[in-house]
Amino acid sequence: MVLDTATLRVAFAVMALALGLLFYFSAYRHTRSPYSGWWCLALLLFLGGSACFLLNGTPHQWWANTLGNVLLVAGAGSAWAGARSLRTPQYNFWLLGAAPVLAGVAAAVDSPGTNTWAGGAVFLACMSLMIGLTCRELWRLEPGYSRVRIPMAIAAGGVSLFYFARLVVFLIAGPFSPTFMTYFGSAITTLVTMVLLAVVSFSMAGLSTEQQTRALRTVASQDGLTGLLNRATFQDMAAEQLRRLQGIKAAGTVILADLDRFKSINDTHGHAAGDLALQAFADACRATVRSTDLVGRHGGEEFIIFAPGASPYRAETIAAEISRRLAEGSIPDVPTMPTVSYGIAVVPAGTLSLEEPIAVADAALYEAKSQGRNRAVLG
Repeated sequence: MVLDTATLRVAFAVMALALGLLFYFSAYRHTRSPYSGWWCLALLLFLGGSACFLLNGTPHQWWANTLGNVLLVAGAGSAWAGARSLRTPQYNFWLLGAAPVLAGVAAAVDSPGTNTWAGGAVFLACMSLMIGLTCRELWRLEPGYSRVRIPMAIAAGGVSLFYFARLVVFLIAGPFSPTFMTYFGSAITTLVTMVLLAVVSFSMAGLSTEQQTRALRTVASQDGLTGLLNRATFQDMAAEQLRRLQGIKAAGTVILADLDRFKSINDTHGHAAGDLALQAFADACRATVRSTDLVGRHGGEEFIIFAPGASPYRAETIAAEISRRLAEGSIPDVPTMPTVSYGIAVVPAGTLSLEEPIAVADAALYEAKSQGRNRAVLG
């Protein structure tokens, strides 16, 4: 039985259109998750690329073949961007743009009007790379993200290897060799890609919902201005840490930090400058503390740090490093960065609540202010 490439490409285009519309209305419009948005774009690009190849053998082949390569590689890149959005909000836009452009240029200079495999080697390499990167991003997701990430990563990895095998046979035997035509021709590839789209697309809804849920959870747990933990979330997470420390009989420290003369910044330079000062302090905290430490906004210009297992000396070192990083920063129209006073309290092993240590740290903070500010005092 010989697979009809043209018919399969039409079927692929129809399926891509149907899936794109389905998940735009059922997933993206409801969740607005970046993952579902990127995947809908990928389906649209796959649709366009497949439609372009239907013009092979016509006078339009010279531009349609080149454009088809560009759109398919861009579709694979969008799938990668979607998978990456599940892990980080940062994208490598240069690679997203460079791969389709490279595939298009390679096809354009390889007689696309007469050669249906114009730029084929570059096209296959780009597809293998972009789908392989998609597999990598899905595999790197934290285990608790979604159980569907594993089969999706395996499916993407399998297709990436398939394209790599196509590239190897293409280079060794050529696109019109019996081996390539039988195992890696356009018809079988279209069929494999259709199966992948069906598997991945119907897993997309779960990942889109999970991404949106996590985004909402993050918004609910963070202070809107600084991005640090809000007070309620800090208390909940600190309680969890205390239960863990109780099990291993470990101590820790609490640090209360207050920006010195913060009101004068607002009065002299405006509240926008005050907001920038708070954000600069938050950035200094994030750059200093360990991943196991908790940092939250306690209220106004006051912040709180819980460092499990840290000694008072370690807490003083943290405070000094935060102040150093803050002093190295700058705020437009503010000639001098604010200083910070700290109150430090020990959290003894077996402590069930931070209420008493916070009270001790608060008294130590008051003492630091009384001694002239810009210092740390151990309570």
